[in-house]
Amino acid sequence: MIEVTRLNGKKYWINPHQIECMELKPDLTLTLLSGKTVVVSETPDQIVDRIVEYRKRIGNYSQEL
Repeated sequence: MIEVTRLNGKKYWINPHQIECMELKPDLTLTLLSGKTVVVSETPDQIVDRIVEYRKRIGNYSQEL
């Protein structure tokens, strides 16, 4: 899971494998595979960085097993 921040300041965690697309409208809107949308205060680059870090983390975990 990656942490995102809703516009009201509340933290929220989403499964990055469920993100279908990201759009700036002007706030960043994440559309999930379920069709649900989440508007967040992060930038697209921040979200991509978090996804990359998440995937590195789970990749390292599977190599430790």
